[in-house]
Amino acid sequence: MTKADIVNEISKNTGIDKTTVLTTVESFMNIVKASLAKDEDVYLRGFGSFVVKKRAQKTARNISKNTTIIIPEHKIPVFKPAKTFTISVKK
Repeated sequence: MTKADIVNEISKNTGIDKTTVLTTVESFMNIVKASLAKDEDVYLRGFGSFVVKKRAQKTARNISKNTTIIIPEHKIPVFKPAKTFTISVKK
């Protein structure tokens, strides 16, 4: 499902015009990205959490050049679904 599909479904279910729904969905995504950029987690009860995880520094290998490289410590965004979300998907 794409963002356009989500906008169409919300518009169809609520009766709100697509441009308003698109603006709302994009605003939501921007707020989540901005919060994660500031190391603030986003919790949506019954849906899940968007959190920032820290990956430790590690050593990797470049097989084609037969060299080792060090990947520095970095942060990545992660989505952790809520228990009710996971149960509904498993059905």
